[in-house]
Amino acid sequence: MIRRAIPVFALACALLAGCHSATQTQPPAAASNYKVYKLRGKVVSANPSTGEVTIAHEAIPGFMDAMTMPYKLKDPSIIGELHPGDMITADLLVSQDADADVLLDHIVIVAQGKPDYKPTSVYHVPSPGDAVPDFKLQNQDEHAIHLGEFRGKAILITFIYTRCPLPNFCPLVTHNFAVIERQLAVNPALLAKTQLLCVSFDPEHDTPARLRAYGAQYIGSEKPEAFAHWSFAIPSKKDLDSMAKYFDVGITTGSDGSITHTLSTTLIGRDGKVVQFYPGNEWTTDQVLADVRKAAGA
Repeated sequence: MIRRAIPVFALACALLAGCHSATQTQPPAAASNYKVYKLRGKVVSANPSTGEVTIAHEAIPGFMDAMTMPYKLKDPSIIGELHPGDMITADLLVSQDADADVLLDHIVIVAQGKPDYKPTSVYHVPSPGDAVPDFKLQNQDEHAIHLGEFRGKAILITFIYTRCPLPNFCPLVTHNFAVIERQLAVNPALLAKTQLLCVSFDPEHDTPARLRAYGAQYIGSEKPEAFAHWSFAIPSKKDLDSMAKYFDVGITTGSDGSITHTLSTTLIGRDGKVVQFYPGNEWTTDQVLADVRKAAGA
């Protein structure tokens, strides 16, 4: 299935990207030696017999000029959901190995050439100026917290689960948060105006104790004060769905307990409104740090 987005909201019908159990026989292409480029364009045609879709796309910075050409799909089974005229965004996975393989993945239909479905779940894509609800969570110390208590600080929030086996998904994002944490700690005044928050979407496994152990690996300490500026938390099952939809986190749990998900990081301003949304894992710590400093008024 392909993920669709409509101008005002995003619809998650199913997900093409994410984390799976380590026991799978074929690792996702993104976990192999692939370089990822962002593609945006219009579907010209789709060929089910070859598993290829021809895209008239914009220039891909650092890779190629605008052109029309066929691309193989990482998951050929979704080709029936692509129609001529559909506007899409996608990740273009370019193999760095000798085979020079090129695949399309993480496809989002941002506008349909011919609407053929009714939304089943409405997802909100965070945009600058959006007021963020006062979501409630439980942190690594089993304390109830809520986003509103951080009002007056710039909050950087992302979504992870501790069992994630793919190094370029949750572990990469958490590692980047660790880099940001260390940089902020250099400036006590800036540290006091900011807050980091990793939210798990795996309430079945990510207990407060598990979140504390996971966080300690990245913070480098298990002391209570070590988590004062960087919290790890979990919403209740009841609140998880609404929080995931607000922050555009698509989540699908497999029969084996694996979780397929999208990546979502958001910077919330001191006034409780969205400053910047960073989908995926392409953002850099330098980029986000600059945004955090500006949002914190530093």
